[in-house]
Amino acid sequence: MWDVDSLVQMTRMLGEHYLYFILPLLFAGLLAGLMSGLFAIGGGAVLVPVLYQIFGIAGVDEAVRMQLAVGTSLGIIVPTSLRSFQSHWQHGAVDSLYLRKVALWVVTGVLLGSLAVLVITGGLLRGIYALMALLMGLKMLFDRHSLQCWDDFPPAPHLQLLTAGIGFFSVLMGIGGGVFNNILMTLFGRDIHKAVATSSGIGILIAFPGVLGFMWAGFGATGLPVGSIGFVNILGVLMVIPASMLMAPFGARLAHRLSQNVLQKSFALFLLLVSLRFFLSLL
Repeated sequence: MWDVDSLVQMTRMLGEHYLYFILPLLFAGLLAGLMSGLFAIGGGAVLVPVLYQIFGIAGVDEAVRMQLAVGTSLGIIVPTSLRSFQSHWQHGAVDSLYLRKVALWVVTGVLLGSLAVLVITGGLLRGIYALMALLMGLKMLFDRHSLQCWDDFPPAPHLQLLTAGIGFFSVLMGIGGGVFNNILMTLFGRDIHKAVATSSGIGILIAFPGVLGFMWAGFGATGLPVGSIGFVNILGVLMVIPASMLMAPFGARLAHRLSQNVLQKSFALFLLLVSLRFFLSLL
C-alpha cells in the first residue's frame, strides 16, 4: 500500500513528467487506436513498438524499456480481449472444445515466458520481437487464405506443445496471440472466422496471466518510470485505453475506403519496418 508520503511524491513526479511522459502516452494511444482500427488488429503488434518509442522519448532506461513496453501492452489488451471474447461467444463462434484442450498449455507457455523475462535482456527481447514481426510480416505479405495442410489437429501432445509455444512467444511480444493462433487453426482445417473468434479466448489466456507475470518479474527493478508496477506502467494503461478507443473508429472508417488487400499488405510492411527498426537497434 502507498502511504501519504508516497502519494505526495507521486503527485509531484506527475507534475514533473506531465509534458514529456503523460502527453506522449496519450499520443501513443491515439496512434495505436488509429492503426488498430485501420488494420483490424487487437493491439500488441502496434502498441509495443509505439510504446517503446514513447518510453524512449520519456527517458526510460534502455535496460528496462522493452520489458516495460511489452508488459504495458499486455495490460492494455486485457480489457479489449475480454470484450472481444464476450462478443464472439454470444454469436456462438468460439470453438470451446479447442480452448478446453489448449488452455492449460497456453497459460503454461505464458508463465514460462514471464519467468524468462527475469533473465532475458532488453536487447534479446527486441531480437525476439524483431524475428517474430519479420515472420508475421512475410506471412501477411505473401498470404494465401486457402492454405491448409491438414484436415484435423495433431494428436496430443503435439497440439498442446504448439499452443504452449504460442503462449510463450506471444507474451514475450506483448500480443494476444491472434496471428499465431489463426495460422495454427487454419493450417489444420478450421474456418478463418472460427479461428478469429477462438483467438479472442486465447488472448485472455495470454494477456491476463501475462500482465501479472510481468508485474512480478519487474518488481523492484530500477529505472522504471512513475506509475509502474513491475514491468507494467499503470499510467500507460490508463492513458492508452481511452485514447485508443476514441481513435479506433476513425481508423475503421479509413479502412472501409481501402481494399482488404491494400490493408493487409500495408500492415505487413509496417511489421517489416518495425522488425528492421529493432534489428538495427541491436547493432
